[in-house]
Amino acid sequence: MSEDKAALKGKTVFITGGSRGIGLAIALKCARDGANITIAAKTVKKHPKLEGTIFTAVEKINDAGGNGLACQTDIRDEDMVLNAVEQTVDKFGGIDILINNASAISLTATLETEMKRYDLMHQVNTRGTFLVSKTCIPHLKKATNPHVLNISPPLNMEAKWFGPHVAYTMAKFGMSMCVLGMAEEFKNEGIAFNALWPRSAIATAAVRNLLGGEQAIKGCRKPEIMADAAYSIFKKPAKENTGNFYIDDQVLANEGINGLSKYAVDQSAQITPDFFVKPA
Repeated sequence: MSEDKAALKGKTVFITGGSRGIGLAIALKCARDGANITIAAKTVKKHPKLEGTIFTAVEKINDAGGNGLACQTDIRDEDMVLNAVEQTVDKFGGIDILINNASAISLTATLETEMKRYDLMHQVNTRGTFLVSKTCIPHLKKATNPHVLNISPPLNMEAKWFGPHVAYTMAKFGMSMCVLGMAEEFKNEGIAFNALWPRSAIATAAVRNLLGGEQAIKGCRKPEIMADAAYSIFKKPAKENTGNFYIDDQVLANEGINGLSKYAVDQSAQITPDFFVKPA
């Protein structure tokens, strides 16, 4: 991939849910440029099934060449979000990039979806994305090339994506509707609002814990494919690249990268397609 050397050096990136998985991979990609990165996530103590905390994430960010800030944040809590944004601006002087990565998932049918799980998904995915975006926008307006990137799917309104887990699909599409609406609302403000989604399943704790453990991981690609795609998006002029629903391999193809074997967890395994997109 052709990269501007240290294109994000000195830029400030605010990431929700970035203590592991896709969020952390994007954070480390930005950190290698010397970016300032806030990890706004909940995990502060080791979890038996979830790797990493906000503190271990910041250690990795600093080791990679970035400047990390750990902010314990439940994005359902407005005061915690306001505090995390305030800490970020106080420490780094502003915000250039927001990544709405935090998400909750429950792949359950209607009758099997407890309302507390329904509420959690909608409060984290849709409401949380709206709240964090709303809180960061005044600072993004002051940035020279501001980007908001939601880790959410294209708005593919086929019934097959709703039937098996309508509650999750609605909550996840809520993040994408934030892209659709805010890109239009702020198109004259120069802030880019885009979505990024993987073509394949990504090797994360959610896949491991919900979709079949280590066997499921074999058909996944590594989170670094999403990180490389996100980095490419952040380099684009915000005013000219907004309102898009990007797919990771398409972004890389536009950069001249079509060989994706390096991203495979197991190069001998068949790649598992993700929800909401057609296989390549």
